[in-house]
Amino acid sequence: MKFKIALLQLLPGKNIEEQAQKGEAACRKAKALGADVALFPEMWSDGYALPQTPGEAEALAVSKDGEFVTGFQKLAKELEMAIAITYLEKYAPQPRNSVTLFDRFGREVLHYAKVHTCAFDLEKILSPGEDFYVAELDTGGGKVKVGCMICFDREFPESARILMLKGAEVILAPNACPMEINRLSALRTRAYENMLAIATCNYPAGQPDCNGRSTVFDGVAWLWDEPDVRDMCVFEAPGEEGVYLAEIDMDQLRSYRADEVMGDKFRRPEAYGMLAQPQN
Repeated sequence: MKFKIALLQLLPGKNIEEQAQKGEAACRKAKALGADVALFPEMWSDGYALPQTPGEAEALAVSKDGEFVTGFQKLAKELEMAIAITYLEKYAPQPRNSVTLFDRFGREVLHYAKVHTCAFDLEKILSPGEDFYVAELDTGGGKVKVGCMICFDREFPESARILMLKGAEVILAPNACPMEINRLSALRTRAYENMLAIATCNYPAGQPDCNGRSTVFDGVAWLWDEPDVRDMCVFEAPGEEGVYLAEIDMDQLRSYRADEVMGDKFRRPEAYGMLAQPQN
């Protein structure tokens, strides 16, 4: 089974109407390329615009059940292709940085709000999410267990580890920052230590503080019939804007997970108590 992910590495428009139109066109291109799921960069509804003046961000936020999000729900059903749409979500007491995954039938199968907000920077005005979730995505060619994390979540090993423990095989990771060697290394490490695939979609060069380089790490560090370790990075986009298709060999990943030793195989949770204790 091959799981085909379209990374919509797009420059945002001037307003939410342009975001909806450009996003729809990109999803249609993704379908033409044969994608099972289309993944947007972080907070596509407003191009990761986070004004700091009180009330401005709230004015940009959209409802989870509003026209912008449900438009992509209808599109997923029309195209018979899953869509992971990202947006600034209307929420109390403050908006959230969210993603909703609709399957090829237009059903909501997963909704996630960013847990590790960048509270040291622009995201200090946001409410954080509270948990990580995994859903089974029916692609038509098979089912894949999918979870989500967003940008800064990647820097915390617990994010991907919890998703792995909840059964995730693939993590969809919207992003909005420069993807340089250290951030790419963090993604590689999360994939390696949990034996899962991570697909990250970033904004292209031309968006402030972004440089493209959307990636897919398939989580398979070596194969029995190959003499050396292999590069888990099976796709890396250039800096330019585009709709890029990447493929994960799910049969290979599942065989690797069954035979190899990372992930949950030899964990000692009784020794990790400190990790669950709030720190002052």
